[in-house]
Amino acid sequence: MLKRKAVYSLSTLIILFSILSAVQAEALEDIEISIDIAVYSKYIWRGFKLDDDPVLQSGVYVSSHGFDFSVWGTADLENDDSLNSDEMDYSLSYTYDLRNKLNLPMSISGGYTYYDFPPVDTNSQEFFVGFALDGVLSPALTWYHDFEDESQGGGKGDYIIAEISHSIKIESSPVTVNLSGHVGYNNELFINGDGGDIGCEVGLTFNLSDNCSLSPSVSYSIPFGDLSDSSDGNQDNEFYGGVALSFNL
Repeated sequence: MLKRKAVYSLSTLIILFSILSAVQAEALEDIEISIDIAVYSKYIWRGFKLDDDPVLQSGVYVSSHGFDFSVWGTADLENDDSLNSDEMDYSLSYTYDLRNKLNLPMSISGGYTYYDFPPVDTNSQEFFVGFALDGVLSPALTWYHDFEDESQGGGKGDYIIAEISHSIKIESSPVTVNLSGHVGYNNELFINGDGGDIGCEVGLTFNLSDNCSLSPSVSYSIPFGDLSDSSDGNQDNEFYGGVALSFNL
């Protein structure tokens, strides 16, 4: 069991090394590659508690000329509940900055994500479109549509999220305070009706070097509507936290 979980968690690292070995060093000038490894007390996703045990999560992110490709995975570190959240996600997106031609402090983006759930041999797929504004609170609005059949593991519904975030750099120190919050609306995405969630997060970023940072955080999630209805989503308010180690290559 532990060996299988380690394979899922470290597979993103293997993909990173594969990318680096396949691409010539001089071709990496216009490509940004980063990786993170994190441990969280539980796994909360869009108001759903997918795992009440500690989880190990890691990802590889490749960006170039507005395109972003990522591979992200999570693995259950314990087995004290009935939930098994082992998962691998593959995402491809494109972001266009409207400042380039229209001189507007705004960007629009769109993309696709494939969710793979190895323990239960199911999957889900969704596309998303959104926009973000430059400013103090960096407001963003994104619409996700899951189009995979429920028989295959899909949610067959929609999720719309409005987000704000703000970072405060502490002068004369390598520390940044990160504040964020969101409100999400769920229309039949893994529930029978309408609901949603409210979330907030407080975190710190410690710049350990030019290419490495450590980010502890604490979050609170509040489901509402059918997402918190005992006859439907049956989700509860949840406190959770963790720490992430990130590297830029």
